[in-house]
Amino acid sequence: MSWKTLDDMDLDGKTVLTRVDINVPVEDGRVTDATRIERIKPTIDDILAKGGKPVLLAHFGRPKGQPDPDMSLRLIQPALEDVLGRPVAFIERPDRAAIDAAEGVILIENTRFSPMETDNDPKMAQFLASLGDIYCNDAFSAAHRAHASTEGVAHLLPNCAGRLMAQELGALEKALGHPDRPVVAVVGGAKVSTKLDLLGNLIEKVDTLVIGGGMANTFLAAKGIDVGKSLCEHDLADAAREIMAKAEAGGCSILLPADVVVAREFKAGAAHEVVAADACPADAMILDAGSEAVKAVVSALEDAKTLVWNGPLGAFEIEPFDVATNAAAARAAELSRAGKLVSVAGGGDTVAALNKAGAADDFSYISTAGGAFLEWMEGKTLPGVAALEAT
Repeated sequence: MSWKTLDDMDLDGKTVLTRVDINVPVEDGRVTDATRIERIKPTIDDILAKGGKPVLLAHFGRPKGQPDPDMSLRLIQPALEDVLGRPVAFIERPDRAAIDAAEGVILIENTRFSPMETDNDPKMAQFLASLGDIYCNDAFSAAHRAHASTEGVAHLLPNCAGRLMAQELGALEKALGHPDRPVVAVVGGAKVSTKLDLLGNLIEKVDTLVIGGGMANTFLAAKGIDVGKSLCEHDLADAAREIMAKAEAGGCSILLPADVVVAREFKAGAAHEVVAADACPADAMILDAGSEAVKAVVSALEDAKTLVWNGPLGAFEIEPFDVATNAAAARAAELSRAGKLVSVAGGGDTVAALNKAGAADDFSYISTAGGAFLEWMEGKTLPGVAALEAT
């Protein structure tokens, strides 16, 4: 990868347009989770330490190209100051004179208050470029969007990746770009339909593909197995069979559960039993992988050097259908902590599941990028990353 980092740039006396992700949850006018703000602090601190002036570009919510006081970044300003430990100047209508007159960290109003942002209008990109001397992208989570503040402006100024962006790209490159083999991918979740591109890309890059959650039901059904009342996309049987055939031809082993946990009710503490995957009662639904399936996943992890994880193995949100996800995540965490496994995970449900399992802290890298992480796993070009590599 050819992108530059902050270490490659002379920032002394320079105004650094810094695209960040501070799209944080807010209730009653207060930030309830400052994790995303905390993750950009190293970039802002380094810019200041190198004599630069960080000017933060960000979106908040989905204002649809119109100013909305409920989505003003002014709401984020106090939490940003708390995390950074310094004042942050808020500029609603920026121009270069106002930016030059301000000191320290500057926060510009929500970029999506203008429709020109999401349209990647060249005029907005040029306007943004006029506000600074260097462009730094620290928002991998928005890198799959070709917007004025993520892609357009990057072509108009000397550019680099911020600390968080560089960390994310480095972790992803290590996981699938040039990984240590064998590589195992764990892909779970409810529907195959949302992850066809993902599965198609992974079978060409990994040695073992573990399929769990509702997705596994669709693959089991595609093999002629009755899955009872389980969540299942029967109309995707052909697509599932095609994926399995391509995996076999390419030397990728697909691991489906040999046994499953079934119940008649989808609720916490529901009566349940473990049966062979091909013995699901007609009036029951599969809600988790069984103990033999977990042993097979753990065995694959123990043989692996690299793990990419997206999605739970069962209905992890409610007990007792979180057992498989918790057990596999715990073992992956142990292997990672011992230095035997490079583990990269991402996606909303994934982060929640690994946090619930108490395993997230020991994974090599946890991405909070959501859509960008998924598109990267699908093998798609991310405009915000490509723009950094273009110079």
